[in-house]
Amino acid sequence: MINEQIRDKEVRVIGKDGEQLGVMSAKEAFAMAREADLDLVKIAPTAKPPVCKIVDYGKYRYELARKEKEAKKKQRVIDVKEVRLSPNIEENDLRTKVNAARKFIAKGDKVKVTLRFRGREMAHMQQSKHILDDFAEQLADVAVVEKPAKLEGRSIMMFLTEKR
Repeated sequence: MINEQIRDKEVRVIGKDGEQLGVMSAKEAFAMAREADLDLVKIAPTAKPPVCKIVDYGKYRYELARKEKEAKKKQRVIDVKEVRLSPNIEENDLRTKVNAARKFIAKGDKVKVTLRFRGREMAHMQQSKHILDDFAEQLADVAVVEKPAKLEGRSIMMFLTEKR
């Protein structure tokens, strides 16, 4: 809220240089802002009394946008990469999948390991759980199990994340 939009009876006012001007009526604060040829901007509406600052509103909005943009640059999006396995996977194929998962984890992504069952393989689900355990064990030096192996439909899933 700016200028005439501020309807509170009393507000705490901060001057253009950041100094505290004290608690006063919104009309007095607005008059002071007009006198300085600036705007009265409510910066903390939930405070008791609300905090308003005398600033150039355009410049204030620009600063907020710049800070937001800077914060956006610094955050990193964590992707979830998937590695699919089958119950009758050979040792070398498993090692290749482990190396792929190791690269994903090194980049900072989460890895979703899926053990898919088709047809008659469904009858031997419990015997195949050791494949996921071996997979997690081979990555134990760089990753931890975020969500343990869980059966969902025709597949067993497990999530791995980077060790902190």
